[in-house]
Amino acid sequence: MFKTLITLVRGQSADTAQAITDANALTILRQQLRDAAHGVESAKRSVAVVIAYGEREKKALHRIAQQIEDLEARALDALDKGREDLATEAAAAIAELEAERGNTEKAIATYDAETRRLREEVSLAEQRLRVLQRGKQLADATAKSQRVRGTMPDGVINSLREAEATLERLQDRQGLSEATAVAMADLSATGSAEATSARLAAAGCGAPLRPDAAAVLDRLKQTRT
Repeated sequence: MFKTLITLVRGQSADTAQAITDANALTILRQQLRDAAHGVESAKRSVAVVIAYGEREKKALHRIAQQIEDLEARALDALDKGREDLATEAAAAIAELEAERGNTEKAIATYDAETRRLREEVSLAEQRLRVLQRGKQLADATAKSQRVRGTMPDGVINSLREAEATLERLQDRQGLSEATAVAMADLSATGSAEATSARLAAAGCGAPLRPDAAAVLDRLKQTRT
């Protein structure tokens, strides 16, 4: 039972931590991006330092090459003058410089390789940072849009829906009333026309609208003859 309680407490703590993380995800993302940007800048400074070291070694290599060239010329001149002792001293110095030149060339190769590696890493990091920054901008825009949507009270939406329903009912009633008025006008016009026709027929103007008793009697008499 105790183990179960411990597991429950750990689970609740994890859920709480996750909930806090989720609720503040955008703030956390902003800080992570600031940290990443700072790290990229530090890496770029490191690359600059390595490049500076490499350039210093290249200058040293150039200086060593000039010294060797100068000593070789002087050693040859000493041999021409029979000063083998001076030529031997120059040769020893040249040997030291050649050893130093070899070490310097190795250092330059190391710095060049390290510079290439760091440049590639920094370039990749900058690309990933740009992608993340664009994602953060989209997340910011989405969060702002969600906040704007959240400012619209539910009561406003309900009121709009009710108003729309009322307007629809009103339009339906108005349409029905208009149709009824049109029908009544048609009926009135028809009735008026029929009454006028009846009066004209009764006055003997035109054919009678309906047969009268005299006409029926005459027709019956004719059937008997």
